[in-house]
Amino acid sequence: MSSSHLPTVDGTDRLCVSERAQFVPSRVLHLRQLPTEVTEQEVLALALPFGRVSKLITLRAKNQAFLEMASEEAAVTMVNYYTSATPTVRNQPVFIQYSTHRELKTDNLTNQRTHGALHAISSAAVHSGNMASGGEERAFVPAQSPVLRIIVENLFYPVTLEVLQQIFSKFGSVLKIITFTRNNQFQALLQFSDTVHAQHAKAALDGQNIYNNCCTLRIDFSKLSALNVKYNNDKSRDFTRADLPTGELEPTAAFGKTAHPTAFPPTFHQHTGVSVPVVPGSLVSPPRVALQMAPPAVHSVLLVSNLNPEVRGHTCPEVSRPIRALSCVYGDVQRVKILFNKKENALVQMSDATQAQLAMSHLNGQRLHGNVIRVTLSKHPVVQLPRGAAGQEEQALTRDYAGSALHRFKKPGSKNFNNIFPPSATLHLSNIPSSVTEDVLKDLFSSGGFTVKAFKFFQKDRKMALMQLASVDEAIEALVTLHDRQLDHNQHLRVSFSKSTI
Repeated sequence: MSSSHLPTVDGTDRLCVSERAQFVPSRVLHLRQLPTEVTEQEVLALALPFGRVSKLITLRAKNQAFLEMASEEAAVTMVNYYTSATPTVRNQPVFIQYSTHRELKTDNLTNQRTHGALHAISSAAVHSGNMASGGEERAFVPAQSPVLRIIVENLFYPVTLEVLQQIFSKFGSVLKIITFTRNNQFQALLQFSDTVHAQHAKAALDGQNIYNNCCTLRIDFSKLSALNVKYNNDKSRDFTRADLPTGELEPTAAFGKTAHPTAFPPTFHQHTGVSVPVVPGSLVSPPRVALQMAPPAVHSVLLVSNLNPEVRGHTCPEVSRPIRALSCVYGDVQRVKILFNKKENALVQMSDATQAQLAMSHLNGQRLHGNVIRVTLSKHPVVQLPRGAAGQEEQALTRDYAGSALHRFKKPGSKNFNNIFPPSATLHLSNIPSSVTEDVLKDLFSSGGFTVKAFKFFQKDRKMALMQLASVDEAIEALVTLHDRQLDHNQHLRVSFSKSTI
């Protein structure tokens, strides 16, 4: 069947969308089975990694689109790429083939305006590249770095190396990943085997959420052309080398125990046709992952070790209170049990496994009462309450907080989910009664032996304030001492960590 033109309701010509698939290369590509509500930006995201798009016509009523690449070479590269990796838009597979048309023609004024904006977007995307090797310009593959710099904003659920690898490997072979924390932000460098894979991943994932309403990906190209990974552990990984040592893992960067390198065989695989859903708002819905991944098979119980069993501050009569106060910054603590024969160890049961992972990632390696504590996942699925025959001391070592009215995260969608940060020298104070002044709060902390460096009430809400102490260690001590301190007959001070400084 040859191509033809059909009149549209606005009097212009539109291309017949019943043309049969052609194998003769053309700058014009035909996209089929698009979602009904597809946007031009979503169609462009499929093409821009391969070069400039000259024209675009979307036929939403027929779930199809035509786009014209700036060169036939770019169109060939795009078709070849998607032959081995079926793309998706909004979880729906999209089929791309050559059109029988050699170019797109339309007199529609609306399309002309769209093409003007399209040209600007495409030009900017290609201009951000540079010359390929040998000085020959390759517009269909801008010579960007195969290394992406990833920042995860609004980090509520932990983002592990495995999560990043499984998300980004849908776009190509992920060779290496390095994770780190800078400016209180979780960041990663991720190297693909090819620049075009990095281009495609950036176009599809930048601005997307890994989990619902949190863990937002901000992606840029790195200035590095390759990564040098020395260790295979929970902070860095070279997926092409299983022989690397584990090295020394910084405890605050770990999301779990360091694994032996043989636990990470090379995952040098190309696309399998499994596509990443480009769904506005979320890539993954906790606790069930939508990228054909499974959440870590972990329990919600943490083992906290190397506690200082000799510390019994007069403000903390319960031995479990300090660790509970610290853990509840990252989730709702259900139970705490100090081990009877090893009182430097405690079991802490959180509401769910994601909260346990979050508390572990932020608290492992922090200093509490002079000791560097270790926080790992426990083999116990729950913390058992003492039975009737247990002695008085054993019963005193276990506390059940399940019915507490002070849980911060029991309400779905609470703003508290957006204000979870690593331990810092600046504390966020909330639930402050109107009768409590700045001097009263400063005296409260000073009398506890803490050095107040700065203080500031929130301008729009005097129930909240920031207080900067001398160090992170001192802020941790202040939090476990003064969180939940009663300020008047029915209001208790709430203390957490802040990312701000004064």
